Amino acid sequence: MTLPPEFALIARHFRPLAGPGALDLSDDAAVLAPPPGREMVLAADAMVSGVHFLPDDPPETIGRKLLRTNLSDLAAMGAAPLGYLLTTILPRGITPGWLEGFAAGLAEDQKEFGVVLLGGDTTSTPGPISLSLTILGHVAPGQAIRRVGAGPGQDVWVSGTIGDGALGLAVLLGEVPGGATGHLAGRYRLPRPRLALGQALVGLATAAMDVSDGLVQDLGHLCRASGCGAEIGAGRVPLSAEAAALLADRPALLPRVLTGGDDYELLFAAPPEAAAEIEARAAACGVAVTRIGRFLTGEPEVVVRDAEGGVLPIHHGGWSHF
Repeated sequence: MTLPPEFALIARHFRPLAGPGALDLSDDAAVLAPPPGREMVLAADAMVSGVHFLPDDPPETIGRKLLRTNLSDLAAMGAAPLGYLLTTILPRGITPGWLEGFAAGLAEDQKEFGVVLLGGDTTSTPGPISLSLTILGHVAPGQAIRRVGAGPGQDVWVSGTIGDGALGLAVLLGEVPGGATGHLAGRYRLPRPRLALGQALVGLATAAMDVSDGLVQDLGHLCRASGCGAEIGAGRVPLSAEAAALLADRPALLPRVLTGGDDYELLFAAPPEAAAEIEARAAACGVAVTRIGRFLTGEPEVVVRDAEGGVLPIHHGGWSHF
């Protein structure tokens, strides 16, 4: 018996990605038990063509970015990944080649990060490609790192480098030089979820989240959750060599670096006495970490200071959908 087109699509492109709990994608839901003695951690993110990725981005990178942005949410909570649910809302007439590339990208990152597809939904739309992924992970009971928990006197830390994602988008839009295959463009298309670092920070970080909507805005989220303020030094924010070179030529891009988003690095709080252990654990994970400021008593506001200690005006903290 011939499968209806929707089910043939699922069988061809997504069934090879399914894990045991997915029941071969032949039932209405997956059946899954968390590892013994662990709590489940769940998160969901959506991506829409023209908003979260460019319409001409390679489908391989679109699938991988979708999975990685969700994995980054697990990393921020110190959780280990388990599997995911996927919803694809695709225009009629989507080409087999696009679907093959999208599924191939997911397969590549499933191997890298140790996750499997557990189920989901596929439907059509007259509008742009829309994708949603729900990630499932696990953590020791009571050990998930939350946004609440930062306090005055604690340090503000970030992993990796900041601004590459925003500058990479500018490169791909032709606003600044850099090349579609260069480092910055690659960082926009393929974030690097800091899963090992997030798990290593359990017991050290008092609060954390990932930088998705802009460093200043996301630090503001930590401040509001924790009931304190923060200040950071613009010159202490870590930059890649490519971003630093671009800023040296175009200093006016600094606000975009601080507010542009799409970094998916970890932003976290920790007491000063934990600094040496944090650096040691990060080094063991192969990830650079940098102290960029501190949390303060006061209103939940973020102050950015320039090299002379003056306040650097930031008129737009980060990305907002509305």
